[in-house]
Amino acid sequence: MTVNPIKKLSQLIDEIEYKPTSTFTDVDITGIQFDSRKVHPGCLFVAMSGGSADGHDYIPIAIANGAAAVVGTKDLQLSVPYIKVEDSREALAYLAASFYGHPGRKLTVIGVTGTDGKTTTSNLIFQILKTAGIKAGLVSTVNAVIGDEVIDTGFHVTTPEATQVQQLLAKMVEAGLTHVVLETTSHGLAQHRVTGCEYDIAVVTNITHEHLDYHGSYEGYRDAKARLFSMLKDTKEKPFGNPRLAVLNADDGAYEYLNGFIKGNKSSYSIKGVGNVNASSIRYSPNGTDFVVEVNKAIVSVHCNLPGAFNVSNCLAAFTAAVEGLGINAEVAAKGIAELPGVSGRMEWIDLGQPFTAIVDFAHTPNALLRAIETARQMTHGRVIAVFGSAGLRDRQKRRMMAETSVKMADITILTAEDPRTESLDDILAEMADEAVKAGGVEGKTFFRVPDRGDAIRLGVKLAQPGDLVMPCGKGHEQSMCFGTVEYPWDDRTALRAALAEYMHVNGPRMPELPTSIK
Repeated sequence: MTVNPIKKLSQLIDEIEYKPTSTFTDVDITGIQFDSRKVHPGCLFVAMSGGSADGHDYIPIAIANGAAAVVGTKDLQLSVPYIKVEDSREALAYLAASFYGHPGRKLTVIGVTGTDGKTTTSNLIFQILKTAGIKAGLVSTVNAVIGDEVIDTGFHVTTPEATQVQQLLAKMVEAGLTHVVLETTSHGLAQHRVTGCEYDIAVVTNITHEHLDYHGSYEGYRDAKARLFSMLKDTKEKPFGNPRLAVLNADDGAYEYLNGFIKGNKSSYSIKGVGNVNASSIRYSPNGTDFVVEVNKAIVSVHCNLPGAFNVSNCLAAFTAAVEGLGINAEVAAKGIAELPGVSGRMEWIDLGQPFTAIVDFAHTPNALLRAIETARQMTHGRVIAVFGSAGLRDRQKRRMMAETSVKMADITILTAEDPRTESLDDILAEMADEAVKAGGVEGKTFFRVPDRGDAIRLGVKLAQPGDLVMPCGKGHEQSMCFGTVEYPWDDRTALRAALAEYMHVNGPRMPELPTSIK
């Protein structure tokens, strides 16, 4: 099998429910696309409905570009073979898996979901696997790692579409890898992007407030996450075994629901001593965290380079998946955790010699912001200055929740832009400022509104006194910011270095410019 196979249409549709039309004939398929602009001769075009566009409207363009066959949900008669299905997204996932030779059946697949901590936990598991001598790959919202190849996925990406996921898994099989850690978002689950991945272990970090704009309610969001665990039973038998283990956070509010929902093999972790795998004797320092893990009557000392109680939970999630799910030695798992230096854009230190601490973090949910500020408190005896915004065209409830959290937890809050998209940035900031006042904030004293993110970070640096901590949150590893429908180059780490260089009067990068920047 190669990652660019040629398959007969009849082979691909063998595992999906479909209704062939009178135009059906068996043809060679050289690729699968859902974007008509990317169709090349021999492609199978899958027409998907949703959002602001209907893929069925682009079928003529796909055929003109060389589509050899089409899949859709409407009754159509076309000049090429047409397959009617109930759900185009689900069909796309199974078709992609079949096209690439079902790579998930040739790998041990560990899925990680949750509101916060997915990327960190995925990287921890990946590092443990490497330390254990296992040939493993990684697909996260930061990057995909296949051997020595690192593929950037940090451009406003959630879980990639099914075609890309299956292609990445196929590349891993071809590279001789045996395991993969797959960060799995709620959108990825709800939109069938990971259907057909054949999960063996499913890990959840937590389920808190996020993406209610898409899922409609917390219960809908929680149910989307729970789908990862129901997928364990659908995994085909693999010659090297099927752990089918669910790994749950016993300290999380969703634990009771998930524990009752999951009927199969499961294990839990806790920093409160109520799980199957527990952490105790936790000691925090600016250089990381030390703690003891108790599992199966064994006690293992662990050092993690990542600060904060929430990262102890992330370590426990990774430890449980590795030890309870894959049978990796507990000491080896502890060594793997200690060998992870950090995760891009997660509590990442930026040091140009300034007399205060500067950190970039990805916290973009109310819970993550709360945990980030709590951790910042543990890292400094000075003030905590938080700089963040809230995205446009997304969950509006969290704007107020995040503003309230920061005003109550941080010493200074600076509200600024974070991907306003086509919404009014001024309106977004007004909503946040209104809640900040209700929470006891005083504008111009304990909180500020600065539309330009570069200027907001500059202000945070300017206000910092020796011993304080400045923390831009919400962008982390991301490489762009969206205004209108345009993505502008942006990296919080570059921006913070630029602000610090200006403050310190030393050489440094230039502050990136946004539409809000004053020329």
